[in-house]
Amino acid sequence: MTDVDAGSGDRLALAVLTQYRMATTEQLHRIIAPKVRIEQTRRRLARLRAEGLVDRITLPRAGRTRVWFPTAYGAQLACEWPEMRGRRPSRTVSDPTAVRLKVSHTLTVTQTALAFLEDARRRGAVMEPLDWIPEVHHPIGNGEAVIPDALMYYEHGGAGEHGAMMRAFLEVDRATMGPERLAAKLTTYQRYYRYVPVVPGRRPTIQEPVQEQWRQNYPLFPRILFILTNTGPTGINNRIHALHTQAEQPGMASFLQQVPALAAPLNDLLHHGPRAPIWHPIPDSGQRIPWTGTPKPEETH
Repeated sequence: MTDVDAGSGDRLALAVLTQYRMATTEQLHRIIAPKVRIEQTRRRLARLRAEGLVDRITLPRAGRTRVWFPTAYGAQLACEWPEMRGRRPSRTVSDPTAVRLKVSHTLTVTQTALAFLEDARRRGAVMEPLDWIPEVHHPIGNGEAVIPDALMYYEHGGAGEHGAMMRAFLEVDRATMGPERLAAKLTTYQRYYRYVPVVPGRRPTIQEPVQEQWRQNYPLFPRILFILTNTGPTGINNRIHALHTQAEQPGMASFLQQVPALAAPLNDLLHHGPRAPIWHPIPDSGQRIPWTGTPKPEETH
């Protein structure tokens, strides 16, 4: 008899590695099969590697952690599946050198995904592994685009219930750029919020009025979450201050009234969970709220 469970597990493992770009053995195990022993995930990865669908690099530090990624063949195969339709990972996703150079940032993004995924499981919310989609391309004109580190879908309530669907753009900042450059991303998201594509030879009508590009993809504009790490408390505070300063730029207030933007240290996220009141609203309201919340208007200044 065909082992259907093994086949579906292999398929999910390859889909996750293709979509997330890479993951350690432990990360992938926690994403796809947290209720079984990790040896099963190790055997699964060994089988996929023998079939030429995934490969690995070994990090040259204590523990010699293995980092897995799809081969070109594996990525091509996964992107043909219905659940992966529209996903087109970069051509370097299967290149060992590119994986090695991107490993610190990408594994941190995967670690962030796990924080939300495991929190959803604990709370009975609906978030599946493939509801975390890295590097979705959103054009803003003139050949430019907004490409968040991840787009996340998260639904309150358990299976079979109709909870509120939350969507978020996530920026995982490892302090590799200055605070002002990080804060400037707020302006880029503001541009996407207002961007209306121009169709040559077509004029808007009453039946087909001008419409912002984002409305073709989302019923509501996703909230923006900044995850801060790889720096000490002073560095975290400097980066949050820069985001607050950017929020005071002309035209930014109306945007941030419509689109919640929040920032939190990764350490707080991992220790307390994303639904804890660890998030700093942008602009500053003097509050700390869950990522699903919004500042109370009477306390905003």
